[in-house]
Amino acid sequence: MPTVSAHVARTLAAHVDHVFGVMGNGNAWFLDALERETDATFTAVRHEVGGVVAADAHFRASNRLAAATATYGAGFTNTLTALAEAVQAHVPLVLVVGDEPTSGMRPWGVDQIALASGVGARTYTVGRADAAATTVIAIEHALAYRVPTVLAIPYDVAALEAGPVPETAAPSLPAPLAPRGDFAAGAVASLARALADARRPVLIAGRGAWLAGAGEALGELAAATGAVTASTSLGRGLFPDGRYDLGVTGGFGAEGAMALIREADVAVVFGASLNQFTMRFGVLFAPGTHVAQVDVAPAATHSHVGAYVKGDAALVARALVEELAALGAEPSGWRESIEIAPLRAHDPGVGIVPEDGRLDPRSVAARLADLLPEDRVVVSDGGHFIGWANMYWPVASPDRMMMIGTAFQSIGLGFPSVPGAAAAKPDATIVLTTGDGGGLMAIADLETAVRTAAGRGIAVVWNDTAYGAEVHLYGRKGLAEPPMRIPEVDFAGLATAIGAEGVVVRELADLDRLADWAAEPVAERRFLLLDCRVSDRIVAPYQHEIIRVNS
Repeated sequence: MPTVSAHVARTLAAHVDHVFGVMGNGNAWFLDALERETDATFTAVRHEVGGVVAADAHFRASNRLAAATATYGAGFTNTLTALAEAVQAHVPLVLVVGDEPTSGMRPWGVDQIALASGVGARTYTVGRADAAATTVIAIEHALAYRVPTVLAIPYDVAALEAGPVPETAAPSLPAPLAPRGDFAAGAVASLARALADARRPVLIAGRGAWLAGAGEALGELAAATGAVTASTSLGRGLFPDGRYDLGVTGGFGAEGAMALIREADVAVVFGASLNQFTMRFGVLFAPGTHVAQVDVAPAATHSHVGAYVKGDAALVARALVEELAALGAEPSGWRESIEIAPLRAHDPGVGIVPEDGRLDPRSVAARLADLLPEDRVVVSDGGHFIGWANMYWPVASPDRMMMIGTAFQSIGLGFPSVPGAAAAKPDATIVLTTGDGGGLMAIADLETAVRTAAGRGIAVVWNDTAYGAEVHLYGRKGLAEPPMRIPEVDFAGLATAIGAEGVVVRELADLDRLADWAAEPVAERRFLLLDCRVSDRIVAPYQHEIIRVNS
């Protein structure tokens, strides 16, 4: 007879194909049922935080509901940083956890519902009679509100017989938000007129536009208006015509590209929250630019927005194309008058930094851009180094670049991102970019990365023997630097010890091993870790903006 845990496992497996996590007392019955009674694949990670991180990465790379699992107590509390990141990043996932028995908390128990609520996640607790239905409710909540939910199985309920698994209704999800009513129609018409009259229009797309599937419609709108395009760091590659695209806006953008955006007379932003980094702390647009925002948020999310249209990015973009056609509008011709490619260029650095004899990270990033396989999916930890991959390594679409940790300003979530991305993109090369500080914090799941992305995984460790962001910001303020420093660690040796190929990179020529690796048959390759000994003297451009604001 199926147990309560089997009801949860079989119902969840109808909506997900992968579950990530660590087994313990509290979720043992759930994992047993998942393995024996479903087609879902369980991938074991080595730290509970990594289970949620891997599930998060799986969603970002696949746009499919994510799932993770952990035991109760210490297993659950270990997930909280990743759970907070997923909440901040609006990631729909279900975290299945054990919980205290229905008789009450035990001496080693914690109030898991309160802890989950504290980071913004709602908890649903299953019972003997409603486990399948409660599982569907948790799934529906996660998908409808794009937020993680915790699905708790009390310890004394997990193995109880619960009868046949019932048929459950499919989750009820809201339809894409269309602009409705006279006021919304007027807002769309007004924005269309502004675009028709614009001489220097710019369109910017963010992650919300990608989730809405707005790429094709935005391409049509860009062609109809003659707009130059750009994206946020989470929307890169969304516009189909790269000839007129400036790349990433904000601190990761090239100076020439950002200068051109300030020339815009009309800028329309689709599906982006316009956070401080995208907005370059308020100086992305010139004071005279008419800035419009299209989003599903209740209201505009930045004070510089002069017109707001609430609605799905794809639906609003198509409505604007139709309005422009009705107006008989012609493209501005601005983008054809500009040579875009040189504006996207970034500083290639100096190779070896004379002050310390270590590599210039800009030079490493530029060389890797030439060597990395084109099918790459880039997963990024948090830290000062995030500027390099984001500035120098273009990707084909938003689901091929993810920064897990930046929403919550965390580091140490890099290595467990690899298995999630690898499962979601089984034919792609998975490239991790991480620092030495975050890399050490996540070192338990180096093994998971090596195991799950063997033959098609690459880790680039920016090894500058420091917590770089702190050195550049607080070291400049005169704070004591020893707590900001890290003894040099042999990441190549650590990787080799668990079956990967580790390469210490002290000269740019050492990166040529990547070219040879990429030419080898996948079956003959090992996971490749490039331990790049870079200088801490080079400050990423986005960090200069943070320093300016904090000074």
